[in-house]
Amino acid sequence: MARKKRIAGGAGLVLLLLCGLMGYWVWKKVTGPAASLGAESVVLYVPLGAGFDQVLDSLEHLGAIEDRAAFQWLSEQKKYVDRVKPGRYRIPNGISMNALVNKLRSGEQEPVKVTFNNVKNLRDLAGRLSHKLEPDSVAFLQAFMDPAVQDATGLDDRTFIGLFIPDTYEFWWTTAPDRFIERMKKERDAFWTQERKAQASALGLSLEEVSTLASIVQAETVQRADAPRIAGVYLNRLRIGMPLQADPTLKFALGLDSISRVLDRDKEVVSPYNTYTHIGLPPGPINMPEARSIDAVLQAEKHDFLYFCARADLSGYSDFSKSYDQHLVYARRYQRALNERGIRR
Repeated sequence: MARKKRIAGGAGLVLLLLCGLMGYWVWKKVTGPAASLGAESVVLYVPLGAGFDQVLDSLEHLGAIEDRAAFQWLSEQKKYVDRVKPGRYRIPNGISMNALVNKLRSGEQEPVKVTFNNVKNLRDLAGRLSHKLEPDSVAFLQAFMDPAVQDATGLDDRTFIGLFIPDTYEFWWTTAPDRFIERMKKERDAFWTQERKAQASALGLSLEEVSTLASIVQAETVQRADAPRIAGVYLNRLRIGMPLQADPTLKFALGLDSISRVLDRDKEVVSPYNTYTHIGLPPGPINMPEARSIDAVLQAEKHDFLYFCARADLSGYSDFSKSYDQHLVYARRYQRALNERGIRR
């Protein structure tokens, strides 16, 4: 009898030991590192509509988990298997399996920094966004070109590009086009402070007209110092009813933004963007004006210049003049400089 008790006690001890070892194994799997990464962190992308198996495959491919079965078991216990949330997740080296499941289950995404500037058109913007966010360029462009979407912002197909103020913003990777547009409208509303609105009103321009003129100024020079003075020239022309005669608007009308030289025949293009034949501002921006270009218009230099021409040294700066005769002197110097360099177009 005593022998049987000893055997039973020993078996119980062994069972208890096994349970303890099993518990320790489970604890170690749950609280220990999910994997040893070869970097400080990796980024997991979970597309919209992805299932748990796809998440598992991606984690294995990234080397973020070493034990697929253990991760699946824990995910089942925490009910993550049926609650996959799309997003962009940064997984640090050394994160425990438990913390990893919690991060994914809670949808704890890392925001994406999206920077855009030097944007010529909405197609260009859509392409850039598709490289940073989940939706493709087609989805973004369709939203941008939707008349109902444009109307909801108070803009139209010609002024809609002015909705976007180039800068660096943070978005969730899963941001849909409609949400992106909503955010950009809020940013635009915030940008147009009472002070800026008052400056626009003092110039006799609407916010859309300021953006349009700013896009022309932006296309005219890469030199920030010249921008307020160039804006002043165009405002002087608008005030006296003189055609703007802005070469960048001709390039836009011709679809030839890359040309370096505008020819006389270009000035005959039939387009509302031809500021040689149409007095006043064109119907909308010819690119996406940056904040500095908008402010260059709002804070335009007050002067009597009516003309400007790129300098013959091709430095990007301009020579300004009050009379057409003086302007012709500068223009001939510039044309001669282009000829000497073989720049014909």
